[in-house]
Amino acid sequence: MDLPDPYLPGAISLFEQLDKKLLVVLRDGRKLIGFLRSIDQFANLILEDVVERTFVEKYFCETSQGFMLIRGENVELAGEIDDSIPTGLTQVSPEEFRRIEDDFLAKNPPKFLKRQADKPEEHDA
Repeated sequence: MDLPDPYLPGAISLFEQLDKKLLVVLRDGRKLIGFLRSIDQFANLILEDVVERTFVEKYFCETSQGFMLIRGENVELAGEIDDSIPTGLTQVSPEEFRRIEDDFLAKNPPKFLKRQADKPEEHDA
């Protein structure tokens, strides 16, 4: 494995990604895409032209978020995006995405909702 010279472990290695387009996955599962403008010793990131990308099956929707400061403790994964590689995903409008998401949830209800619905009601005796 070839390591850059000098090798910078941890968050400091993101300095090589300055002014590049990054995908940042947050601890709450959100996926943000934007241009890395700054980073500090705590891995706090400043991103510009940020969009939040939401996925359902082979479709995705982007919501503009503008300029963001992201606390390093909330970053689960960060990496450069190569736009030249096809993803096989189709971008749709927010309205179309909501329709696709509603159809998907109707066919695949979340398990925690299923358990609540399947749970027999308790009656006072």
